[in-house]
Parts: sequence; C-alpha cells; structure tokens
Amino acid sequence: MSHGDERDYRSEPGPRTEDPYSTIGGTRQTRTRLPGDDNDGYGRRPVRNTRSLAMVVGVVVLLIAAIALANLGGGEGKGSGAGGGGKDSATAGTGPTAATGTKPVQGKNGTIAAGFAHDEQGAQSAAANYAVALGSAEMFDRDRRHEITMAVYAPEVAAARQGDLDKVYSGERFLTSIGLNPDGTTPAGLTFVSRSNPVGTKIEKFAGDTASVAVWYSELFGLAGEGSKNPVSESWYTNTFELRWTNGDWKVTDFTQKDGPVPVGRDQAASPAQEMADAVEQFGGFTYAR
Repeated sequence: MSHGDERDYRSEPGPRTEDPYSTIGGTRQTRTRLPGDDNDGYGRRPVRNTRSLAMVVGVVVLLIAAIALANLGGGEGKGSGAGGGGKDSATAGTGPTAATGTKPVQGKNGTIAAGFAHDEQGAQSAAANYAVALGSAEMFDRDRRHEITMAVYAPEVAAARQGDLDKVYSGERFLTSIGLNPDGTTPAGLTFVSRSNPVGTKIEKFAGDTASVAVWYSELFGLAGEGSKNPVSESWYTNTFELRWTNGDWKVTDFTQKDGPVPVGRDQAASPAQEMADAVEQFGGFTYAR
C-alpha cells in the first residue's frame, strides 16, 4: 500500500543503539583465534573440532545470504519501494504491503485519490481507496456523500446509486439504530467512528478496461465517548469491486460485500471510551496503493 502522501518522514525518535561488538570507526581491534591456528606447545596441532568448524561455516553461509537479500532490495528500480519503477504489474503479484512498481496515484479528486495507473496495480489501488471512501463517516453527511458518489462511481451509474444511498443513509430507523440522532448528527459529547482499513487486495478478473478487484479490510464502527450505547467495535469484510476505465481513471460500476476472513482476536483489554475518541481525532488516514 502507498501511504507516502500522508506519511511523515521525520527522524525516528530516540537514539540509535550501536552494536557493542562493532569495531567500525573505533580503535579497538579484536583478534579471532580460528580452530587449528595454534599448537599444543610441542609442535603438534590439536585434533580439529568438527563441531566448531560446522558452526563457523554456518555463520558464513548466513552472512552471505543476508548480504544477498540486502542487495536484492537496495538497488534503484528494484524491490518494492513506494512510488518507484521496478516490477511491472504482471510480476508484482501479492506479498509486499508497500506499493509496488508503477506510481499508484497521480492526483486527487477532492479528498479521494485519483489518476490511477491503467493496469492491474492501478485497479487494485483504486479499489482500496474507494473502499475507504465508501466506508467513511463522511458518507453520513449528505453533501459529502454526493461528492464521494460522483468521484467513485462511473457516470452512468452514479445518479442511480446516489439515490439508493440517500435512502439508506437518511432512514431514521437506521440512523437511530446505530446511535445517531434522527437527522444523522452525532449526539453531544460523542464521536462517530466509521473507518475502513484495507489489509490487502487481489485481482479477480482483468481485461484491459475492466477489472474485478477484491479488497479485504477491517472496519471500525460505533460511537466513542463516555456513555456511548454503541461503542466502537471491529468487523472484517471483503468487498469485490467491478471497475471500468472511464475518462482516464478507474470507476466503480458495482460491488458486493461478504463477511471475513476474520482473524482470532487477541486477549487485549478494550481502551477507555475517551481514549478511543481521542485516537480517532488524532490519527489521520492514508492513501492506499498496491
């Protein structure tokens, strides 16, 4: 995923710990005695310790492997660094969570990423970002919902889908069932949370100007704050987006949703209501990329 547009690349906190055994840059030198270098005082070499020799050989092999892996990831135009060239969409596949290959996003349509590459990677990046937009708290605001709909959906389906979404998000029964006021506003003293967090994407089908992309994500949803009757909880879903290349970008023509895959929850205590409310306000979202 390319979170680089929002990420802060300032220096890492705290001092970096030096390796206490390193002699680089210092004056101390360490002499290493290898097996067989000395004798027993009578000009006779001791019997070679095969276990020690095996350990030395094993360490050398591990060092060579580590150097080889570092070289594979460090060259320009290689690896999976965000935004750079390198593997094309045919070989990117799954695996790295960082953006791979083609620069995933060229611009923005309002607050939504836009200008995705016309390939499999671009389709996956578009689907991930559209999942975030369609699962956001902004969908509960009429004006923002209309803006998101027009930015995400293909023109031929946007108007019809906007009407359907208006019916869902303006339904008094629905709004009150999730803890909001009948007009869709958030009760005083509470913070409404609706945030999708993509974990990964995969191509189901790809045919040049059309694509079917599955997005696996977790969803935080509820009301944070003291006295909330609908506290923030986590759910897991997979949305499959049908995309079409329209006017120089990927747009949604339809999508389906199913539960899971759902991981096993860890034995962690839930955070206090105010801490959760503060976290939502303090931690911003990302632009996602394949």
